[in-house]
Amino acid sequence: MDDLYDCADDAQLLTGMRLARVAIGRGDLVVIPTDTVYGVAADAFQPEAVQKLIDAKGRTRQSPPPVLIPGIPTLDALAAEVPDEVRTLVAEFWPGGLTIILPAQPSLSWDLGETHGTVALRMPSSRIALELLSETGPLAVSSANSTGLPAARSAAQAQEMLGDSVSVYLDDGEGGELASTIVDATGLLTEGGKLRIVREGVISASAIRDLIGADRCE
Repeated sequence: MDDLYDCADDAQLLTGMRLARVAIGRGDLVVIPTDTVYGVAADAFQPEAVQKLIDAKGRTRQSPPPVLIPGIPTLDALAAEVPDEVRTLVAEFWPGGLTIILPAQPSLSWDLGETHGTVALRMPSSRIALELLSETGPLAVSSANSTGLPAARSAAQAQEMLGDSVSVYLDDGEGGELASTIVDATGLLTEGGKLRIVREGVISASAIRDLIGADRCE
């Protein structure tokens, strides 16, 4: 387990973060803690790296990974349009467990799979994830597990499933039991359209409806 680094140990944290940055830069995969379950990460702007992520999980290009970002300014850089309801949601729930699907900027030079012109964005609250994101930029991140198996709640669990397909494992203790809540906000950009809750996770559907209004949600 030489490629697993305990982030509670200062020396291992420094080494692990340095090696994680190097791995991301050369297009390799890194397992990182988030505020929900552990994630396997790749440079969102390296198509070969994203394909490695898809292959490691045993998925297809029809299941593109979400993108983790270091802050709200990056939301505006990556999304073509951000409706007011989304700004209300991110003000309340970011950093945190809410993933939001929006139209992607058409000028972006990336290939996340069959996204149909959209991108799923989230700003996590994990200190380790945010520090790495601040140095690498946006990362394509999916739950750290093989497709069909439970999401990893520790770096060791992720390593059991993903093995040598990942270069560096960053361990920051046990993660949460639930993944992020995913909402599709593209409908809000059409007249009379509504936000759709794709997957309910750590943030309840009722909390979202209470914040932006039940009439704005399907």
